[in-house]
Amino acid sequence: MTITLVDTHCHLDFDAFDDDRDEVILRAIAAGVTHMVVPAVDFESMERVLKLAEQYQEVYAAVGLHPNDIPADRDIDETIHTIRQAASHPKVVAIGEIGLDYYWDARPPELQKEWLVRQLDLAADLKLPVILHNREATSDIIKVLTAWIQRAEMQDRPGVLHSFSATWKEAQTILDLGFFVGFTGPITYKKANELRRVAAHTSIDRILLETDAPFLTPHPHRGKRNEPAYVRYVAEKLAEVRGTDLDSICRQTSHNAHRLFGWYVAQ
Repeated sequence: MTITLVDTHCHLDFDAFDDDRDEVILRAIAAGVTHMVVPAVDFESMERVLKLAEQYQEVYAAVGLHPNDIPADRDIDETIHTIRQAASHPKVVAIGEIGLDYYWDARPPELQKEWLVRQLDLAADLKLPVILHNREATSDIIKVLTAWIQRAEMQDRPGVLHSFSATWKEAQTILDLGFFVGFTGPITYKKANELRRVAAHTSIDRILLETDAPFLTPHPHRGKRNEPAYVRYVAEKLAEVRGTDLDSICRQTSHNAHRLFGWYVAQ
């Protein structure tokens, strides 16, 4: 059976792929992956993801600053201008990876929120969806997003909570705001019961598939480097959890990705 997949979040620019990036992308294409979204995390990676998008037809880019990589000594207005310029590239489909991360505590929460709001407002101005990172900051990110949605006029496709890891109750709030949720390798992990509950109950038209490669490798390859071809394992588990067939999951989630990122959607 021929399937069509989209990996909506993979870090192909990271040095984990320096030795075999071409082969990794070819394996993904062979596995049915037609589109791969590579989000930046800092200034250096913004340059790298744009070059990858230019080099490979199947690769698209997102630009922005990860909460753990917010510059402590750079003017925020100047930085937003730099991101705006990068976002003008024709293969940029989102602002990201942006968000909040209270697990690593690399930057103070108030500083993270300030930068998140500025990048959200940039996305709204450019009419681009956002790719959101959230680690142990769900309450605050919901507050920020709720306020942003009210002024952003982005209700139709505001963005995605990447590698969703919160509860079903929190997922309902995120979905009510209009966001998509992305599922990665942990949905295949033995103890991820709450995550599978979220996957089972979320409306299928709001679900995206991701790898977050080279991280979060799904079973049965857990412990090894992740890569976009492995997004199929996420799709297979999602089909199992929802009691449906793989082809339906692949078609619908690919349609969702095309809608969110503004690609042509085949009828």
